[in-house]
Amino acid sequence: MSQLVTYFAKNQFCVLVEYLCTQKEILPVRHTFAGYPALMTLADRVHADDDLAPILAAKAYPKDIEKVLHFAGKGRDIADFEQFLKRAKTLGQQNLLLLTGDKLKSHQNGEGILPRTRYLESVNAVVAAKQEEGFCIGVAFNPFKYAEAERDAQYLKLHKKIKAGTDYIITQLGYDLSALKQAKAFLNEHAYTQKILACVMPLTFGRANFMLKQQVAGIVITPHIFNLLQEEKAAGLTDRVYERCALQILICQHLGFAGIHLSACHQPEEQMRLEGYIEQYRHLNLSELEQRWNTLWQVKTGQEFYPELTSYSRLASKRDILKYQHLHLMHDVIFDSRVGKGVGRFIFQSKFWQGKAAAQALLKTEFISKHAVLGCESCGQCRLGDTLYICPETCPKGLANGPCGGTSLDRCEFGDRECIHSVKARLAKAVHQTDILKKKLIPTVPIDVRGTSSWKNWYTDAVG
Repeated sequence: MSQLVTYFAKNQFCVLVEYLCTQKEILPVRHTFAGYPALMTLADRVHADDDLAPILAAKAYPKDIEKVLHFAGKGRDIADFEQFLKRAKTLGQQNLLLLTGDKLKSHQNGEGILPRTRYLESVNAVVAAKQEEGFCIGVAFNPFKYAEAERDAQYLKLHKKIKAGTDYIITQLGYDLSALKQAKAFLNEHAYTQKILACVMPLTFGRANFMLKQQVAGIVITPHIFNLLQEEKAAGLTDRVYERCALQILICQHLGFAGIHLSACHQPEEQMRLEGYIEQYRHLNLSELEQRWNTLWQVKTGQEFYPELTSYSRLASKRDILKYQHLHLMHDVIFDSRVGKGVGRFIFQSKFWQGKAAAQALLKTEFISKHAVLGCESCGQCRLGDTLYICPETCPKGLANGPCGGTSLDRCEFGDRECIHSVKARLAKAVHQTDILKKKLIPTVPIDVRGTSSWKNWYTDAVG
């Protein structure tokens, strides 16, 4: 049993200290942090798409130091992940944090170096890891969403991640305490027993400026936060970033979080400064900690951590509803009814379709009939019935089970479209189909299935 599992079982608040795999120096790693048990966690592909893999970077550190390995699904297939699981087992690595990941640096506006860049979804990675057994599996979750549809989509996908078998949850980096409280309340409301940790960081002006300029996906830096940090830097009040981080850690402990994921604080001198403030404020109760937090952030209205709301329509359009109803009826009749299945099986069990010319003609016919209306890319494993007839191939990352954490007010991380999962969440409410978005786990499309007819595969049970 891993130490992390033991800490969770004993309800010991713990600290996961993040290290980047691009670091050239081997930094000292501690077993405790400010009196809390501590583990190291190795981030995957943060600075560059070709960063050293965490499973390789882990070899540079002593074996007796327990590690949490991140695995980002960007640019990876399920076969890559299965190979990773085998290596992790061989090396005795038990703790995983499975992420879809932000977009590849080479992947812009839905177009990459290759005709299509694929991303392995965290939901599917959790399913695969759970089947292997022996792993403590974590996922990321972004509660810092302020448009109704994108917030709903995040929570719907969190239901799926939990159903898939995740053991713990780590939030995105953020400073809105109300969002963290909502995430904890969600788990309590649904009687979920998974542990939740909050990602925290000593947020300096330099880091905030970098995040804004680089448009780091999923992190909310409001003008209030930015201006306050700028003023503090000019006044020489740089230590306040560690004071605030300490307060957030202690607040999370009082709120019932299982621990924190500490980012950008791996240097010994930074850790000492943070530990000093934790000791300084450890005796305060939750109300006193929040009061000090609000004073340091100059909170007056409670809206200081909220972005300016400029989002898409809050309601599904009549056009989208009619389109869903029409396609749902067609699907029921042609693909799900006894008659439809019988006719389809009769047609596609013919040896005629095994010929190359016939197969290509069928594929082209399917593509022409579906691409303009739905955005079909001939995946060979049509999932439209499970995605409210909004094709997951129209997501630049090809995500079917729900959104990544990189949206901003319903806007896709790529910036050139609305997030299809916000559209889907909005539509699900209108047609009373939210259950399918939180319960149906949609499997990964195998590479060898792509470029084949989903019609033929459906009727002959060639997939699934």
